[in-house]
Amino acid sequence: MGICISSASSEIHQADDGLENVMHVQEDIGSHGAEKRGSLYSKEGSKGVNQDAAVVHQGYGMEHGAFCGVFDGHGKNGHIVSRTVRNRLPSLLLNQKNALEKIKTVRDHSNEKADGVLAPLPSESFHKWKEACICAFKVMDKEIKLQEGLDCSCSGTTAVVVVRQGEDLIIANLGDSRAVMGRTNDQKGILPVQLTTDLKPGVPSEARRIRQCNGRVLALKEEPHVHRVWLPHEDSPGLAMSRAFGDFLLKNHGIIALPDISYHRVTPKDQFVVLASDGVWDVLSNKEVVSIVSAADSEQAAAKAVVEAATAAWKRKFTSSKVDDCTVLFSDFS
Repeated sequence: MGICISSASSEIHQADDGLENVMHVQEDIGSHGAEKRGSLYSKEGSKGVNQDAAVVHQGYGMEHGAFCGVFDGHGKNGHIVSRTVRNRLPSLLLNQKNALEKIKTVRDHSNEKADGVLAPLPSESFHKWKEACICAFKVMDKEIKLQEGLDCSCSGTTAVVVVRQGEDLIIANLGDSRAVMGRTNDQKGILPVQLTTDLKPGVPSEARRIRQCNGRVLALKEEPHVHRVWLPHEDSPGLAMSRAFGDFLLKNHGIIALPDISYHRVTPKDQFVVLASDGVWDVLSNKEVVSIVSAADSEQAAAKAVVEAATAAWKRKFTSSKVDDCTVLFSDFS
């Protein structure tokens, strides 16, 4: 096992377009810095305060690097948790990755090739990022628990993160937000490729883990399609996701802060990636979202176009339900 570093580091506090829930951060790396691409947009639903948060950090780790993250809070203090993770996780993850690099360099120093050149395979780089993600998410969850005056027994946040390092994508998912890529198809235009799995209690492997920890997975009669997690002997709290930061009341009953991590190598056919909270995916399909982005007037308008379409779909499809918060992050590969 690797080493998880828990230490203070600089946090990001830079708002974009006056929206306090989203941030677009630019890092100066290299002689020309990093080019700002893509867009973010978040809109409060009708349930109260907007509990979503999102960040794009350009120049992350390298000149052509980026950290993209969407965080969907829930519970009484969910809005605080989602913004805390948004502000802290990017630097925490990079610290973990840099620490692993130093450890790796020391271990491999005596194993260099005759010419003194090390050429790690992309898969090796991915495994470093994977270990860094696991450690960073673990430390993030611990920091949330240790925050004074913040009750997160029944509050938390999901997280869907895409880290780009050149042509390499590292995807880390915690909960039921989602990342979808738009890929060109010669015959059918741009088609969606889902990069993450919605980690909900109804997923058989997730339900199995929860039940092995004496948690209960049940759906209410009035919403039979929504599986929720309950305490062993109490009809609470009814969490509708199987992994999250926070939610410490259920951490001994199968709810974990371990992300599902995958890798993708960007190809010339890959055009963009869209990250969004479940308020979007509950009413729009992957194909609809990709089509809306493709038809947008500009990169800057893409995220807002999806959010507006999702809000309209909520009002059209669920006339008696409260509209969920909707947040979209769009990042272009070109």
